[in-house]
Amino acid sequence: MIRYKLFLKHPASHYIYVDLYIDGIKSDSIDLQLPAWRPGRYELGNFAKNVKRVDVFDKSEKPLEFKKTTKDCWRVNTKGISEIKVTYSYFANELNAGACFADETQMYVNPVHLCMYVPGRMNEEHVVELDVPDSYKIACQLTPKEKALTARNFDELADSPFIASAGIKTDSYEIDGVKYYLHFNGECEPDLKKIKEHFKAFTVSQLKFWGGIPIDEYHFLFQVLPHKFYHGVEHQKSTVIALGPGYSLNEGKTYEDLLGVSSHELFHLWNVKYIRPVEMLPYDFTKENYSRTGYVYEGFTTYYGDVMLRKSGVFTDQQYFETLEERLQKHFHNYGRFNLSVADSSWETWLDGYVPGAPYRKTSIYDEGNLVAFMLDILILKNTQNKRSLKDVCRVLYNEYGKKDIGYSETDIIKLCEDTAGISLQDFFKKYVYGTEDLEPMLSECFDYVGLEMQKKPSQLKNESDFGFKVAEQAHLTKVTLVAPYSPAWKAGLSIGDEVMSINGCDIKNDLNNWTKYFSGPEISLNVSSHGKVKTLTMKAKEGVTYFDQYKIAFKASASEPQKKNYSRWLLEN
Repeated sequence: MIRYKLFLKHPASHYIYVDLYIDGIKSDSIDLQLPAWRPGRYELGNFAKNVKRVDVFDKSEKPLEFKKTTKDCWRVNTKGISEIKVTYSYFANELNAGACFADETQMYVNPVHLCMYVPGRMNEEHVVELDVPDSYKIACQLTPKEKALTARNFDELADSPFIASAGIKTDSYEIDGVKYYLHFNGECEPDLKKIKEHFKAFTVSQLKFWGGIPIDEYHFLFQVLPHKFYHGVEHQKSTVIALGPGYSLNEGKTYEDLLGVSSHELFHLWNVKYIRPVEMLPYDFTKENYSRTGYVYEGFTTYYGDVMLRKSGVFTDQQYFETLEERLQKHFHNYGRFNLSVADSSWETWLDGYVPGAPYRKTSIYDEGNLVAFMLDILILKNTQNKRSLKDVCRVLYNEYGKKDIGYSETDIIKLCEDTAGISLQDFFKKYVYGTEDLEPMLSECFDYVGLEMQKKPSQLKNESDFGFKVAEQAHLTKVTLVAPYSPAWKAGLSIGDEVMSINGCDIKNDLNNWTKYFSGPEISLNVSSHGKVKTLTMKAKEGVTYFDQYKIAFKASASEPQKKNYSRWLLEN
């Protein structure tokens, strides 16, 4: 058994102290490995950077010699030693859905960040003992027993985040004998009646989709923040979701975000927690687990997380369309789609993760994967007279791979889609998954099949539509965030990160759009601060050419009865 004791000495410092006890040692040395990444975020995390100090002792408290062999592995000299105690502290000052945070109100831990493990002994029982106030409640997929959490092995521990806090609000709902817990931590007053009604609806739809669930209970752990936030991470029997602001939890966009991310993360229970690419089965926590199928484990999940909300009646047509429009916008505004395919971008997440990174370099496995899933879904429906869909591919993945603990390969996905559709999809995958072909014609064709149309119109922001640059405005600063290649702004020499100070001699104070409308002509002159230098840039719009167009989805006024039936089969039927 591997045992950890976690406690705080000075909560305001945000350091969590760890005492790690290891017995049954029979070798002359033992390695202590800290994970280099966490499942759910396919990039190196380098968690060892948060470890302040490591000390190792034998059972009589005598210090033992050790050395680091890699950035996150410590080798201890255990010759003649059968038991050791390892002490270290971990800086936990990041409050999101996948990190660790500690202060005077809570201890929130994703064990994969701070629990060292012993290679070769990962299958042993791992126990975490929490030294927290008696008033604290513990929310976790592992059942707490006298402030102790027991996992069957390290993989289960690494996948079992917990929140220990006095302020946790908990409720639950039950479907077919499986209990789903809702844990809210943070300043909020959740409308539990409404939340449970909607959560139960999309959960039922997902259960129908998959044909069953492989667990006996599930936990939604919500970290509710006082400001706008949106983040979720999937686990085998739980999810952590961080969102805010708490005062608008029950209404508007924040409530839609709550529903959207929760449906997405629940869908992940099957797709990536049980159904995994072969490269991630089992996980290797010491290095990158490269895979080109991010469009499946994130893209399919993004697509169906929203589709399930519509099929369950939680979202209206318009609410679902808005989520798809957001994906279309992100796709068409990302010029990295011309550089790296979605498959290659999946591989590249390990290099620069989930931040934009170098401009025009890569695309998003979420956005591109969503659109790939949509097109595959429609193609399968169309070629099987609506008898089969992408759902059938997912069901085979669950029954033949997930349940049997077999990882799928890239070729497995292609073959499953082809077998389900009854046609060759080699050209589709070559163009849209492994290539950088323009999606617009195929998307339009797919929308047409279900009686919809993709409407495109110029952005209402003239700096975007006419001159080809985006900005972020905050605290009287107007910063350029993106420049469309070969646009007037691009040709004038405007760069990402430049600060726009004035337009045609008039100061800009978070009102660039108003001034560009005021100066309605095709030419503007900007004063910008660029890397410490002030430059004057003149740009001229080209008649009939627009950039950063906005996309809308709408029902075709002339939709035929077959198209309406196709729509119902696609989006309304479970």
